[in-house]
Amino acid sequence: MNATPKIHIYYGNGKGKTTAAVGLAVRASAHDFRVEFNGFLKKDVGGENSVLAKLGVNCSFLDPGTFTWLLKEDEKIELAAKAEKYLSEISERAKNSDLIVLDEVLDAVSFGFLEESSLLRFLDENPHSEIVLTGRIASPALMKKADYITEMLPIKHPFDKGIMAREGIEY
Repeated sequence: MNATPKIHIYYGNGKGKTTAAVGLAVRASAHDFRVEFNGFLKKDVGGENSVLAKLGVNCSFLDPGTFTWLLKEDEKIELAAKAEKYLSEISERAKNSDLIVLDEVLDAVSFGFLEESSLLRFLDENPHSEIVLTGRIASPALMKKADYITEMLPIKHPFDKGIMAREGIEY
């Protein structure tokens, strides 16, 4: 990588946060960057995962096992411990990465599964890497730290008319 690394935030209630992160991962891979794609609170990113793996992107995911709002209190506590450990593992694994994507990490923070201070520390400890954070809500402290901030807004979406997510398009 030939420039000073930056921090990106893709956030909001609109569609496209993960898609934007995947697009950047693909672009970086095409330029021979070492890319780490890590998903919080999801099993994987659907079809994108197989494409990223074919490009040599190291992909990993912290699967909560179900929707987070269905978790019992003891399961939430367990997931929080796993999220903290997962972020530490990513930090160790990604020391030589040019681009680190932390997909849905903002939700892990806003839902209380990951301490904001842990994520801020991660950002400070990885100044050598371009870092992408995605999720619905970005805190003021994280926004202050970011160099790029893109808000995804839901202006119009087929879901509003009762059309469910379609394979290959929304996932």
